[in-house]
Amino acid sequence: MFSRQIGIDLGTANVIVYVRGKGIVLTEPSVVALAKEDGSNRPRIVAVGEEARLMLGRTPGTITALRPMRDGVIADYVITEYMLRYFINKVCGQIRIFQPQLMICVPSGVTSVERRAVKDAALRAGAREAHLIEEPLAAAIGANIPISGPSGNLIIDIGGGTAEIAVISLGGIVVSRSVRAAGNKLDEAIANFVRKRYNLMIGERTAEDVKIQIGSALPMDPELTMEVRGRDLIAGLPRTITIGSNEISEAMDPVLQQIMGAVKAVLEETPPELASDVIDKGMVLSGGGALLRNMDKLLTQVTGVPCYVAENPLYCVAKGTGMALEHLDFFRRSLVAVH
Repeated sequence: MFSRQIGIDLGTANVIVYVRGKGIVLTEPSVVALAKEDGSNRPRIVAVGEEARLMLGRTPGTITALRPMRDGVIADYVITEYMLRYFINKVCGQIRIFQPQLMICVPSGVTSVERRAVKDAALRAGAREAHLIEEPLAAAIGANIPISGPSGNLIIDIGGGTAEIAVISLGGIVVSRSVRAAGNKLDEAIANFVRKRYNLMIGERTAEDVKIQIGSALPMDPELTMEVRGRDLIAGLPRTITIGSNEISEAMDPVLQQIMGAVKAVLEETPPELASDVIDKGMVLSGGGALLRNMDKLLTQVTGVPCYVAENPLYCVAKGTGMALEHLDFFRRSLVAVH
């Protein structure tokens, strides 16, 4: 019975699946690899998830590896539906007597058309019913924040495509901001910086590795360094450079400033009673972006409000979607209506 209830964090960078009674059962990159068939208009799916991610930037002319989600919303409807079906089959098995009940998260700033697309893709991928929940709400539930009380809580969820900032009270969102400046934009900023400063072309996977291994939201002392390999834009030949974490901080700064701006805007709009609750309890940071070194320190420094990283920040949203589905009657009024 319980395995029919599935919570999905359908992210720009990763798809994380939570099954009732089992917890997090699957974490895979949201990448699909397609091959063009001769004489046919329909491309063939070659790989999904981690296998497809390894192909990014390394495919021959006949194969394309792409991300069907962009900035937290569906960019390619057909491929998203296939990807969802693939992950549902992986969790529930190809042959199933019962169709699962899904809870999927959407960014708080999406339009009704984008919500409809997510719901339709889930139903066509084999769900019996699909509910949508706003990402910051799911992140707060997953981070074990008591959202149902009359007290204010501020959650900052930094994913791959969007950063969501929201003040939550009485089980609903009071003030929220959604900015399309998050993990993927940080990778782009690193790649552009390396190209401008060193005339070296690196791919998105390399940029992401640099961010994970030596990236920091604030300058570090002593700083970390790593070797980066890419193609020299002048000679056209492969070249290796050594790069430091403080340079990476400089590269990421414009994107981080956008996130800081959104956090400040939410704090400015928060009603005074809830603002005093937020100062007492501090802000909670979740999502993959919470794993960036010193991100919590930067937020505390900029806003003057203490900031804490949630436990297992990467899984907060997926856990929250699953928990909201388990207690559906309680959270029903907090869900996103799709017309």
